Amino acid sequence: MLHQVAEIQLIYRNKVPASMRPRVDSNLEAYELVIQSWNPDKIDFIEEFKVLLLNSAGHVLGISEIASGGIGGVFVEPRLVYISALKANAKGIVLFHNHPSGNLSASEADISFTKALIRGAVYLDLVVIDHLIVTSEGYYSLAENGCL
Repeated sequence: MLHQVAEIQLIYRNKVPASMRPRVDSNLEAYELVIQSWNPDKIDFIEEFKVLLLNSAGHVLGISEIASGGIGGVFVEPRLVYISALKANAKGIVLFHNHPSGNLSASEADISFTKALIRGAVYLDLVVIDHLIVTSEGYYSLAENGCL
């Protein structure tokens, strides 16, 4: 008896030429780039989680919108973070989520989740560079504040 199975293809297409991809050298540059992709009507309304994907030279491969939640939180499946990074052939990632409350600090849940993502990323030869909490007025870096 013959069985039918799905065919899986690993394909990556970047329509932005390598020479046109911005390079990110700081958290401020990462924030300024990603905040442009945030819907200004949602940043103070619902929590969202995004990932900035970087190649080994720090050039941007893309921004992946991972999850959208409610006022007080967002559920993020780690596999979706890793899938986005692997599909883009990223070497490094910067995690982002917003706090609609305007609170620019990390919760224990934010820190714990980030550390878990870092542990998993090691097995994929992927570097979690930082996790930025953003609001319409600025950002908070977990790495810069010793939370990683």
